[in-house]
Amino acid sequence: MRVESMRYLNHPQTGQAGITHRRLAKRLALLLLFPVMANSQMMGAGYDRPYGDPKLSRSVVMAPSGMVATSHTLAAQAGVDILKRGGNAIDAAIAANAVLGVVEPMSCGIGGDLFAIVWDAKLRKLYGLNASGRSPLGISRELIRERGHDRIPIKGPLSWSVPGCVSGWQALHDRFGKQPLAKSLAPAIRYARDGFPVTQIIAGYWRGSEAILSKTPTASRAFLKNGKAPREGERMTNRDLAKVYRAIGREGAKAFYEGWIAEEIARYSESVGGLVTLRDLKQHTADWVEPVSASYRGYDVWELPPNGQGIAALQILNIFEQHDIAAMGHNSADFIHLYTEAKKLAFADRAKFYADPQVEKNLPIAELISKQYAKRQAKRIDMAKAAQRVPAGDPRLAKGDTIYLTAVDRDRNVVSLIQSNYYGFGSGHVPGNVGFAMQNRGTLFAMDENHHNRLEPNKRPFHTIIPAMVTKDGKPFLSFGVMGGDMQPQGHAQVLVNIIDHGMNVQAASDAARVRHDGSDTPTGDIMSDGGRLIVESGVSDEVVNELKKRGHNVSLGGAGGGYQAIRIDYKTGLLHGGSEARKDGAAIGY
Repeated sequence: MRVESMRYLNHPQTGQAGITHRRLAKRLALLLLFPVMANSQMMGAGYDRPYGDPKLSRSVVMAPSGMVATSHTLAAQAGVDILKRGGNAIDAAIAANAVLGVVEPMSCGIGGDLFAIVWDAKLRKLYGLNASGRSPLGISRELIRERGHDRIPIKGPLSWSVPGCVSGWQALHDRFGKQPLAKSLAPAIRYARDGFPVTQIIAGYWRGSEAILSKTPTASRAFLKNGKAPREGERMTNRDLAKVYRAIGREGAKAFYEGWIAEEIARYSESVGGLVTLRDLKQHTADWVEPVSASYRGYDVWELPPNGQGIAALQILNIFEQHDIAAMGHNSADFIHLYTEAKKLAFADRAKFYADPQVEKNLPIAELISKQYAKRQAKRIDMAKAAQRVPAGDPRLAKGDTIYLTAVDRDRNVVSLIQSNYYGFGSGHVPGNVGFAMQNRGTLFAMDENHHNRLEPNKRPFHTIIPAMVTKDGKPFLSFGVMGGDMQPQGHAQVLVNIIDHGMNVQAASDAARVRHDGSDTPTGDIMSDGGRLIVESGVSDEVVNELKKRGHNVSLGGAGGGYQAIRIDYKTGLLHGGSEARKDGAAIGY
């Protein structure tokens, strides 16, 4: 009651300005004497928590002209500043991403990959961008085995694929940008040069990577202070990265893939037994791709096709659409059971069919996200019993660290962008004095020669990071994403159920308790044998947990994870509604 009372007294509609100590004391006494009245007032002010989730979070952010939502407030503010100065949503997204590479370097950066979905308001058209990198030309399954590994190591230079992020910035800028690339990078350069505060959750991530960073001098130089990770509230700089950003701002992506930055990456790679060469960097390209969609109760949900896992969310939603989810009740035993079994089916297909379509021809993508296939898949679900072993279907009808951000501008151009190093600080290697870590996406290749996702030269690995967008009546309704490796398509499906089936706003959809299923077959060849593990957050009732156990689920309490950000466009009022993950350090900021 004490905490709630203080929140009420500080509510912007009641305020403290001009209220005497005497009046404050009187109001506090009233709240203590009449808790029911106090609680009803707080609920009226927006402090009620739906569905039993005990965590307090924030209100929906609303603004008329533009908005950026991401996992660090400095990055969101940098994007909004770009919008205020005449840039568009694409310029703002690049600015926010560049700042995140400075302030949240374990999760993202120019040593990683990027995917985006863009709505061009003028042309009224959606565009997809795959800026993920390919494996080195000199790699092979035989070479990995010769070096003593039965699969690509999680850390170290053998896990490198060519970083695609900078090519993604360039492609976005060239097609849609309004202002010079250097302007979008300027806020990040200032933070890298002059310093930035290390926030609470990011400090925890940083501390968890202290041991791996201390193993190499270049990683220590970039990301440690006197051999230690910076603590919460410390000021950190990254002047090597500022120098790299300045070069990219002047010369564009060419500086990264052909200039002195490329030479530094290749030199370092050779010195530590890596396989990425100047040739690999120079021949890299980002590709514009067609987003794919499935309808869900009158909304069109858009994802990118493989090599990412976005279509898993569409497969899950297609099964959901055959049930009255709203009638089941939010986070009921029936819903969580259905969700878990639908996820198992989608992930079994993910393990078999999701790969690089430029190399693996005739992948059954359209069939996997079709309604006909979903009807057949749904018949495999037993609502009374959890499946222990789930093979892939036949679609023929004859730990990951990531950042997500979204931006909307005055003209209602929309960007849904996700960018990642994969594991915290990626491979654990900084390729010279450049201030960024190289990703370890290559570890997601399979070593089975018959697998679609098998390791081969110049091939994109399976990817976990997925941006999303929802349209209704031919216009963007929601731009959103949920970070967190295998949680991403699971989170996409849960958030959309919360909004579409249960009528939640964009913030409540994030705050509501989540569930996550771990242990499905993987695209690297790991096989689920025991039904996996179902993790539920504290907002799920004990009665539901007990019922799920009776149905054969291995249930445990914990954090389901994720890193949700979202912006909804309300065309009736002309307002943008922003929601941001309370489990992260960021916010939605509008103007």
